[in-house]
Amino acid sequence: MMNDKKEKRDRLKREIPEGLIEGRNAVTEALRSGRTIDHVFIAEGDTDKGLSRIAGIARDAGAVVKTADRRKLDMMSPTGAHQGVIAFAAAHDYATVAEILQVAADRGEKPLIVICDELNDPHNLGAILRSAECAGAHGVIIPKRRSVGLTAVVGKTSAGAIEYMKVARVSNLTATIESLKKQGIWVFGTAADGDRTLYEADLRDGAALVIGSEGYGMSRLVEECCDFKIRIPMKGHINSLNASAAASILLYEAVRQRL
Repeated sequence: MMNDKKEKRDRLKREIPEGLIEGRNAVTEALRSGRTIDHVFIAEGDTDKGLSRIAGIARDAGAVVKTADRRKLDMMSPTGAHQGVIAFAAAHDYATVAEILQVAADRGEKPLIVICDELNDPHNLGAILRSAECAGAHGVIIPKRRSVGLTAVVGKTSAGAIEYMKVARVSNLTATIESLKKQGIWVFGTAADGDRTLYEADLRDGAALVIGSEGYGMSRLVEECCDFKIRIPMKGHINSLNASAAASILLYEAVRQRL
């Protein structure tokens, strides 16, 4: 009997995803401790004041709060004791855009930034962080909504780059882009129908490289904010690259030009 209990505890421990926090007290204390929380899922249609209070605390802390059917919460919960709330902690704290720009200033370099427009695959974001760190970029910017955050999978895929690469999560991506432009940074959006190749783009000055989502590319509003739309020449039968592969190619063209 004792071995059965131990095996059950070990099984539950193995099955709990890294960063998952469930239950009202656990989520509340995680938020109050200042731990960076990416998402909080609240039971849909529940008018419980306790859950409403947790949702308010989470929003004040900058977490994305979503409602979810209780059946979905049951599926997400390894223990089944979620009490109507499940949270996912970020694998690393977020930076601000100002901190990213300060990194460039401290190095005496023109800013080189990657902007991810609604990437949903954590493996893509992790790989982009790794390439950005290796290329000496100063930071990565992601939107707060409709985007993967700094999850445990992102951290693992980044191969440690998450510890060195500053990532800012912003509420309004288009407003952030306009702010960067006012600070003298050129914004290059990547698109298959770009009017110039990346080799014709001048990436020696302050540059922000926009990588669109895996399925749809850049959103319309973000595309309209870009100073230039650039493309990567395609010579094979397939006409698109994985988002992280495209980011690597663009980053290292910037490295080549800045040598």
